[in-house]
Amino acid sequence: MSKSEIRPFLITKDEEGNFRLTVRETRYNSQGYPLVKSSLQEELFKTATAAKAFARDQFKAEPGQYATK
Repeated sequence: MSKSEIRPFLITKDEEGNFRLTVRETRYNSQGYPLVKSSLQEELFKTATAAKAFARDQFKAEPGQYATK
């Protein structure tokens, strides 16, 4: 099994053209398998940059912690 790290912040574009931020928390069970909890934030953003700024301000996100897929 690969231990690839899941990036904690996912930025996606919805069907209406707004960007959404999902905060993901990863923990591992006793056998080393990842358990991921995802929380879609209620805020809508006009740009991906605005979503990143929100994550940085609210969750202390750092560069490299964002995923788009």
